[in-house]
Amino acid sequence: MPRTHQTNLEPIQPEEAKELYLSQRADEVSESTIQAHHYRLSHFVQWCDEVAEIDNMNILSGRDLQHYKMWRRDDGDLNNVTMVTQLSTLRVFINWCENIDGVASGTHDKILMPSLAKNEDRRTAMLSNDAASRLIEFLREYKRASREHALVEVLWHTGMRIGAAHSLDVEDYDADGQYVELHHRPDTETRLKNREEGERHVSLSAEICDILDSYIKYKREDAADMFGRNPLFSTPHGRPAKSTLRDNIYQTTRPCEYTGECPHNREIATCEAMDRNKASKCPSSVSPHAIRRGSITHHLSEDVPEKVVSDRMNVSLDVLEKHYDRRGNREKAEQRRDYLENI
Repeated sequence: MPRTHQTNLEPIQPEEAKELYLSQRADEVSESTIQAHHYRLSHFVQWCDEVAEIDNMNILSGRDLQHYKMWRRDDGDLNNVTMVTQLSTLRVFINWCENIDGVASGTHDKILMPSLAKNEDRRTAMLSNDAASRLIEFLREYKRASREHALVEVLWHTGMRIGAAHSLDVEDYDADGQYVELHHRPDTETRLKNREEGERHVSLSAEICDILDSYIKYKREDAADMFGRNPLFSTPHGRPAKSTLRDNIYQTTRPCEYTGECPHNREIATCEAMDRNKASKCPSSVSPHAIRRGSITHHLSEDVPEKVVSDRMNVSLDVLEKHYDRRGNREKAEQRRDYLENI
């Protein structure tokens, strides 16, 4: 028997609803967020088409959403943390559909989230201070002032996101003032995660400035992007894609690159992670975000006040504590002791 729906709803297909939703959100969130939502919602559209045979969002029910949740977990072999991420995006989408009379009011509240154990949603991958020191020492000696070297130094020293580094122009760097300026420039395709609220000056040490000066003078590709801007981290064709810079980090942080040894007892010459496009397959290579997490933890371990770290890295104190601070309880206690003994 065909399912009925509320008469006040307007028919809309799942794919059309997804495209309208992404189009509306494009002016509100970063490009990376749009891409993430596109990926997550594509699974829902696929389920509607191939499994549930739902061609009109009006008939979507709480029971349908429970069936989708079970299908998505099994189809993707997803853990609780990933399921929460996927379902959170779906809830936002379904709520939006309610607001355009595509789904019955209150349907999004019927999406039941998996329960997470305490701290289960905290990602832990990060570049440790010891690994960062060895990596930077290697780059300074053997690949000094290369783009990879300059990029790693900036990411570790400032804790900025890869999107922020990607957005930098040569003109944003002030060698005399020893800082870089971060600007949200969506019209020329470089966005900051927190948009205008992410705009700021970030101070640099004299050592980092010396490295950037050498990179710009001797190694930087002198090429403008399609908008006539001069990207700080450039290629012969202008501004590289963020994925290119991300791949550079995966390649550079493979331990065999800077130690000459594989901690996983693999044959380096035949390891699949030696392929330029598969560097992330190395269990010990890290993403730019892992460098950010390690940098933030390092700053906190060096007694830099949390408010200073929050402002410098453009992250709220709550998120800083939950997702970035990797100091152990013992280390925090010893740091508090040092403060109290000086009172």
